[in-house]
Amino acid sequence: MSEQAELLRQLRIDRNAAPPPDRRRWLWAGGIAAGALLLAVGGWLAFGRDRAVTVRTAEAIAIGEGGGNAAVLDATGYVVARRMATVSAKVTGRVREVLIEEGHQVAAGQVLATLDPVDADAQRDLAAAQLAAARSQIASVQAQLREAEANAARLSGLVRQQLVSQAQYDQAVAQRDALRAQRSAAQRNAQVAAAQLRLADQGVDNTVVRAPFAGVVIAKAAQPGEIVSPLSAGGGFTRTGIGTIVDMDSLEVEVDVGEAYIGRVKPEMPVEAVLNAYPQWKIPGRVIAIIPAADRSKATVKVRIALDVRDPRIVPDMGVRVSFLEQRPARQAQRPAGVLVPAAALARRDGRDVAFVVAEGRARQRAVTPGRELGEDREVLAGIAGGERVVLDPPETLADGARVRTADEDADATPERGE
Repeated sequence: MSEQAELLRQLRIDRNAAPPPDRRRWLWAGGIAAGALLLAVGGWLAFGRDRAVTVRTAEAIAIGEGGGNAAVLDATGYVVARRMATVSAKVTGRVREVLIEEGHQVAAGQVLATLDPVDADAQRDLAAAQLAAARSQIASVQAQLREAEANAARLSGLVRQQLVSQAQYDQAVAQRDALRAQRSAAQRNAQVAAAQLRLADQGVDNTVVRAPFAGVVIAKAAQPGEIVSPLSAGGGFTRTGIGTIVDMDSLEVEVDVGEAYIGRVKPEMPVEAVLNAYPQWKIPGRVIAIIPAADRSKATVKVRIALDVRDPRIVPDMGVRVSFLEQRPARQAQRPAGVLVPAAALARRDGRDVAFVVAEGRARQRAVTPGRELGEDREVLAGIAGGERVVLDPPETLADGARVRTADEDADATPERGE
């Protein structure tokens, strides 16, 4: 009996015992915590990253070491050709054939095009016929003159013997002199006819268009069948040229330098040119001349610059940036290396000159040693290395180690947000 009672006691439900834990309540609490964590992470991704300060940056440019050249002025301009010609025919005519295309290399005197020579050939044939007629007349007069001279010589002996009258002799002499005059006139007429033939030959040659100098064809202006004229006498549908040739060996650079800085530029001054198309290619050169005239509308003076390099990549009308270099004196040969940065990159913090260098998405404050003022740029002798990017116009709130974003990064990110 006692065992059965014990078994019944174990099967009895205790109404006063604590209830078992509710699993659903634990799952609900866990879900709320996970949601809060996801919201916190999402909020940081959406707003925490935007706490980075957006700044503009520029690259620090190394300006050499020791006795190297330092840039004292920068200017922009274009590549130009000193020898460039739009070749045309000397006469008005219809184009028969064009023998050039853009990019062709041509030699001096090479035939570029020909015009229809029908009229010129007719003029030449007429001049040749006139010359032949003049020469025939000379031969006829020459034969008559030989007879007249012989007759006058024979009568001269007879008149001395009084076998003929003096009148007959005088008539023979007059006839001889007249034929001599006719011969001289016929010879002059032949000379005129020969000159007209040479002129007609030149007219035929004028229907052939030749290159005035060696160069490269950069434009083809006419096609077979079109009328060309050096004076455009045929109206708006008449071409004035066959093509344009550029002597690539005459390429140079022309830049406009502000009046306030033209005093820094000297003849034969070394320069360094960088084409906009090839920003990593630095081309050495020198100043040829400073044009003694100013542009009052732009307050600039034009400067001609010769390039020391001949390369097919350099073509007319390319944009170029030129740095004028100044040779350092020997007493400054031990001057430490420096970099060139925009003056806006330097700031004052706690009485010191500093600059902020962007590295791994953060602005690092550097103490710097500023040097000379070079236009809108500033030389920095210590604190910044060439190739590093510096913050322009750093705000007062920008601290060392602060997260920053460059303006280029924001521009790249904007379309992604729009998508």
